[in-house]
Amino acid sequence: MTRYQLHIVLLLLCMAFGIDPMQAQISVEAPSRVAAGENFRLSYTVNTQDVEDFRAGNVPEGLEVIAGPYTSRQSSYQIINGHTTSSSSITFTYTLYANKNGTYTIPAAHANIGGKSVASRSVRITVSGHVSNSGGAPQMHQEDGGQHQMESAGTRISGKDLFIKVSANKRRVYEQEPVLLTYKVYTLVDLTQLEGKMPDLTGFHSQEVPLPQQKSFKMENVNGKPYRTVTWSQYVMYPQMTGKLQVPSITFKGIVVQQNRSVDPFEAFFNGGSGYVEVKRDIIAPGLTIQVDPLPKKPANFSAGVGKFNISAQLSTKEVPAGNPVTLRIVVGGTGNLKLIKLPEVSLPKEFDKYDPKVTDKTKLTAQGVEGNMVYDILFVPRSEGKYTVPSVEFTYFDIQSESYKTIKTQAFSLTVTKGNGRNSSTSYDSPKDNDIHNIMTGEARIYDKNAKPFFGCAGYWTSLLIPLVAFIVLLVLFRKRAIDNADIINMRRKKADKMARKRLKTANKLMFQHKTGEFYDEVLRALWDYAGYKLNMPVEQLSRDNITDTFAKHAIPEETISKFISALDECEFERYAPGDPAGNMERTYLAAITAITEIEDVMKKKH
Repeated sequence: MTRYQLHIVLLLLCMAFGIDPMQAQISVEAPSRVAAGENFRLSYTVNTQDVEDFRAGNVPEGLEVIAGPYTSRQSSYQIINGHTTSSSSITFTYTLYANKNGTYTIPAAHANIGGKSVASRSVRITVSGHVSNSGGAPQMHQEDGGQHQMESAGTRISGKDLFIKVSANKRRVYEQEPVLLTYKVYTLVDLTQLEGKMPDLTGFHSQEVPLPQQKSFKMENVNGKPYRTVTWSQYVMYPQMTGKLQVPSITFKGIVVQQNRSVDPFEAFFNGGSGYVEVKRDIIAPGLTIQVDPLPKKPANFSAGVGKFNISAQLSTKEVPAGNPVTLRIVVGGTGNLKLIKLPEVSLPKEFDKYDPKVTDKTKLTAQGVEGNMVYDILFVPRSEGKYTVPSVEFTYFDIQSESYKTIKTQAFSLTVTKGNGRNSSTSYDSPKDNDIHNIMTGEARIYDKNAKPFFGCAGYWTSLLIPLVAFIVLLVLFRKRAIDNADIINMRRKKADKMARKRLKTANKLMFQHKTGEFYDEVLRALWDYAGYKLNMPVEQLSRDNITDTFAKHAIPEETISKFISALDECEFERYAPGDPAGNMERTYLAAITAITEIEDVMKKKH
């Protein structure tokens, strides 16, 4: 049915019901006074059903349309003394919400009735006081406590209606001093979706602060306008370079829902039309500049720590037999770049054999930076008995608050080494038994035979000369090759990459069976990052997903294999917070990491 045909049908119905278009009118009903936080109804009734293009007046700020319009139709017939009379009407009802106190005027509604434009009267509503509870208000208003009005379809969305503010808690910092970068959304429209990827930051070591997946909007007044706001993402950045470092601008992809108030009800019913439309909107988050100052002249024993730290130490035992291991545990805690500090130097007596330390990361990322403890377990074995002193350990860091270097120390420990069982302890050559003159050898003397064939010139003589010569040549070739390999530091790092990664994954496997979720994901993530750094000879500050992808591509690694490695990184970070079975998540992450590293090793070996 065309619009022209619809007009004719409605006009005939109007004439049949005996309604003159000239007598058509729009009446309005609404309370004159409501309380802030209360819902109320606004109804427009037209005394005929021949209504086209009904439009309510624009609702002022301070009031909000949360539902409607709902339409209802009424028809009646009466026969009095043989005379038939009929009447019909249509009512448009809106549900409004009173946001804040004030007096508001809703302009007149307009409609096209029988080809003529008819208007209602305006409505004046006073909002005063507050309701004690929501009184049936929608939940979203109880959470937000504010207002937002759904715009009509086709309404232009300006930069003042929807924008993202980028802020840093500090704009001038020292090298390695943490900076909190915040992206905050401000909206006056109905924003339903937002996507944006943080680019790689040149000169920064950055980590994203975990925020709730469910975003909760708050109200904030900006230039006299009440905006719905939410902190979308936050990053803790540690500058690795000095000078003016740039945080580039980001383009977010957003979707805004608008209400299609002019939709034809017949068209919507028969053709599946909708009262709402989605509008795609690009929101540019501006960049900013961070001034990074160099640290003052660094002392010789500087640990590279910047922040506020403390240090403690503990010895596993104070008395031990010679040849038995002892563990010295050093704990560095506080707030700062804990993951980037150097291992504190430990000076042990020369009679002790020291081994590589075991490092345990017990830190967490917060809006203030990295907080927690780095634990270093140093194993050493005393070989000789006696009384020894394990000296105190010094830790020098740069204190941000006082802008000066501070040195903190642990206590010294006394260690008594008793006599061992002899199997593990070294031999003491001060013993008279080992330095005394040995007894004269006894027994029959061996007499030289003049008729015996001399050793000089025989086959055994020449063989004894040839064997050392051949052994010397072989060893020369082997040691020369080893020296060449050791000189090639890049190649040595690449060879160690797979071994180190598998060692860490083996540790992660044990943690998985011990149900230590946090330590498991830290170990897998460390294995993947270390593998990429060693395999590609890439320093820590340059490690990023984009750099890893580009460098692997330069080594002719297939794109599919690179994607598996990057996916393993993403899955490790995602599964840590994913719902469901923790054991299943850990097993899936472990298999993804093993598969990615194995495939890269296979490709690299075939290439060489």
